[in-house]
Amino acid sequence: MIIPGRSVQGPVVSGARAAFDNGTTKGLIALAGVVLLAIVISPTASDGSRIFLELGNLTDILRQVSIIGIISLGMTFVILTAGIDLSVGSTLAFSTSLTAMALTRFWPETASGAHLLYAVLFAVLLSGAAGTLNGIVIALLDIQPFIVTLASMIGLRGLAKWLTQNANIDIGFGQDVAAHFASVFRQKSIVIGSYALLAILFWVLLNRTVFGRHVRAIGDNETAARYAGLPIRSVKTIVYTLSGLLAGYAGVLYTAENHQGNPNAGVGYELDAIAAVVIGGTRLAGGQGSITGTIIGTLLMGILTNMLRLKNVDSNVEMMVKAVIIVLAVAIQKQRKTV
Repeated sequence: MIIPGRSVQGPVVSGARAAFDNGTTKGLIALAGVVLLAIVISPTASDGSRIFLELGNLTDILRQVSIIGIISLGMTFVILTAGIDLSVGSTLAFSTSLTAMALTRFWPETASGAHLLYAVLFAVLLSGAAGTLNGIVIALLDIQPFIVTLASMIGLRGLAKWLTQNANIDIGFGQDVAAHFASVFRQKSIVIGSYALLAILFWVLLNRTVFGRHVRAIGDNETAARYAGLPIRSVKTIVYTLSGLLAGYAGVLYTAENHQGNPNAGVGYELDAIAAVVIGGTRLAGGQGSITGTIIGTLLMGILTNMLRLKNVDSNVEMMVKAVIIVLAVAIQKQRKTV
């Protein structure tokens, strides 16, 4: 039935409009602009080639953004439900501590392969449990996500420091299981490949499953979602669990890259993840956003950082530039909403 006053559009037109509305098109344009600027102002090597375009530099960018990118995937789901997760940086620190402890202190008689697997699962699953606790408190006690995850951010950081007695747990470069773990999980192919696979998985989860539709519906209008009978508490609990699991896996990669478990790691990572999600076009009020946009936002921030560092720009100036970009991204979202 055709309703008067409404136009009938085909799936291609509707899909194109949806892509534009969620900011993906504008994000791609912005990303292309930053890449072009980076190429133009890039320092040159002795042979006249642009350092920015060197394969090693490009893969370094992807490797550097992968940890924040993985955390940002979970943060996208959280923000789509109109929530926030300030605990992901502390969860990463908790995970690095657990990973290093498991590799150097637990299961000493276990075979190398099984020991490595146990250590990774130990850190990731306990990090996921921390996320589950966040979700349960938020969903069942109806406490603001900001308050709950702020408390979790403080508590998990304290727990990580208590477990490690406020000291780093170093992983050596020898032939033991800890050194083998670091040599495997710090490889670019593993780090970048993990991010790529998780990005695909979470894109499918958001765009091709009932759960993804529930996430959007709850963020768009929780009251209407409740009247429609959607499992709001379950969805919120799962979303925060996913955020914890991803932050935990990011902590595993961080441990391998830095050859240590560090209870002070991840400070400010929650802000970087939120920035990537917001710059990617996800609305802080919830309901609108995409994994594609988050990936674009993560890459944009990574390329911008790389560009500034290649030009030896002071790190303090780098932080100020990022702050301006975040404000502009939110302003563009507000303008899009009012149009």
